Amino acid sequence: MEEKLIKTCLHDRHVKLGAQMSPFGGFDMPIQYKGITEEHNAVRQNVGVFDVSHMGEVRISGPDAFKFVSHIFTNDISGAPDGQIFYGMMCYDNGGTVDDLLVYKVNDEEYFLVINASNIDKDVDWIKSHAEGFDVKIENESEYYGEVAVQGPKAEETLEKLMGLPLQDISFYNFKTFDADGETIIVSRTGYTGEDGFEVYGSHKFTQALWDKLMDAGVQPCGLGCRDTLRFEVGLPLYGDELAADITPIEASLSMFVKLDKPEFIGKEALASQKGNGVTRRIVGLELECNAIPRHGYPVEIEGKKVGEITTGYRSISTGKSVAMAMIDKPYDKLGTKVEVRIRKKVFPATVVKKRFYDKNYKK
Repeated sequence: MEEKLIKTCLHDRHVKLGAQMSPFGGFDMPIQYKGITEEHNAVRQNVGVFDVSHMGEVRISGPDAFKFVSHIFTNDISGAPDGQIFYGMMCYDNGGTVDDLLVYKVNDEEYFLVINASNIDKDVDWIKSHAEGFDVKIENESEYYGEVAVQGPKAEETLEKLMGLPLQDISFYNFKTFDADGETIIVSRTGYTGEDGFEVYGSHKFTQALWDKLMDAGVQPCGLGCRDTLRFEVGLPLYGDELAADITPIEASLSMFVKLDKPEFIGKEALASQKGNGVTRRIVGLELECNAIPRHGYPVEIEGKKVGEITTGYRSISTGKSVAMAMIDKPYDKLGTKVEVRIRKKVFPATVVKKRFYDKNYKK
């Protein structure tokens, strides 16, 4: 029997706008409205808004909240001021990735975790299964929150005007809570596009009202299609492509988010071993010498021998180049290495490059 797709609180609005809808992570989500290129360029050059209400939110509170989050998270959250956000991973004992996530520090006894839509149930079960011995309360708030991401160089001025809130003093990877329309909302200076922008969390009613204001102001609605092209160009990973249960953060070239000098955390031993002894493969960037488009799963070869495969590939909208991220076996992962990408029956020459194809434009 076909699985019933979950609809976000903005679903009817997407349909009314004529969005192309498609399943993603168990949700019925908009892929594009006007077109991926136009939406992508709106975010790079102006401002666009995404419905990201499918993301999961988990609140961890209690006397042991700091200790517990440190135990399940690869990054170091110690000594952080309230309002700071951290990116990192939760890992299995063998170093494989449960999920990549954001940890919002409310205070030493309360943290707000934002997890991937396709992983909500799995993540919550995993988090709860490791809570024994910790004095914490774990609340899955995913069904309460709606969320929009307003992204692009004009995101700040657009949102400030529409919400009447002072957002300019929220620095990158920080958040504030505000009282709005009789409820507490969260506004963070984060996103998944490589551009400046904000993510706003509130009730379904609040999220619908904010979306309507953004539409009335002429802000371009954007689908998951350009969310993928935008995140890919700046080298941001997608769970299921560059990270997975069988891909560790070290293999994903995300070592900087794994802090081995902090106390024990799940997966630390395996990740320390990989950091110390090296890995047999890792995620790199590839640039093709032609216009052919590499797709997820396509083989990467050297003289007919498979040495890896594409994890994400596109004709980059911002640079006009055919580029990809790929999991490549050592020693073929070195910058400048010549490889070939097999697209159906043909092979196309490519070169290993840095996996950031476009420079990020965050506001520091």
